[in-house]
Amino acid sequence: MKFTRYRYQKEKGYGIINKQAVLSLPALAKHFKTEVPQKLEGFIAEGKKALEKTENLLKNADSNTIKKVSKPLYQVTLLQPIPFPPKIICLGLNYFDHAAETRSAIPDEPIIFLKPHTAITGPNQPIIKPAFVKQLDYEGELCIVVGKAGKNISAREAKKHVFGYTVFNDVSARDFQFKDGQWTRGKSFDTFAPTGPCITTEKQLKNTDDLSIRTWVNGELRQNGTTRNMVFKVGEILHHLSRVMTLDPCDIIATGTPAGVGFAKKPKQFLKNGDIVRIEIEGIGVLENFVEERT
Repeated sequence: MKFTRYRYQKEKGYGIINKQAVLSLPALAKHFKTEVPQKLEGFIAEGKKALEKTENLLKNADSNTIKKVSKPLYQVTLLQPIPFPPKIICLGLNYFDHAAETRSAIPDEPIIFLKPHTAITGPNQPIIKPAFVKQLDYEGELCIVVGKAGKNISAREAKKHVFGYTVFNDVSARDFQFKDGQWTRGKSFDTFAPTGPCITTEKQLKNTDDLSIRTWVNGELRQNGTTRNMVFKVGEILHHLSRVMTLDPCDIIATGTPAGVGFAKKPKQFLKNGDIVRIEIEGIGVLENFVEERT
């Protein structure tokens, strides 16, 4: 299943992408005189119980019922799946080919940094480029959505703590990142964490070890990678992170980017006003945003 948040007219809701429509899960539950959480965050926190209830609702719904509680995709605006994640945890240098293009050593443990929730934005929304940022860059990434809290999680048990996966763009102001010598400021501007358009559940996307990740800028393919080149896989990432901090439901974890980022190109290819960044991850979907420069 692919879960998404959306706006229809003036109302916000969440549901499941079903072909070319979005099925409202709360509306479907109401039809069968049962209840599910009214927000996607609450649904994720309920975990396995909520997913099993959803599977039963879908099994019992006929085509007319599905149609009544659905809206065509062209009539809705898809939103960031989790607007206020408890934590946005990001990995650096987690692809062998990206480490090679930046002439960096392969880390023996994950390199992590955090972004504030104010960096979150959704599909088809602007990436705001302040005029004083001169070196704006993209990073297409597979993003883990935590479904079950955990501390000191073993790599073997890690997938039990995953609700699903979404697409993430670790937008970076390289001039500030490299000037500071650490990454917080250059990675933390408002809108520098586009996510979406949906969350594909772990059950649907069990094998994350060889997914294609591709990024285009204005139709030009810039990144053409695969999660096969990740230094630390999903289970290892959750294991290492949970040794440091407790992972909570709705935490999102950006797992690093493959080769092809703008600052590593020759000549360098930074984003400018009006550019369109399109990121596609196999099994999840397409996240597209445009750059808007503001003074």
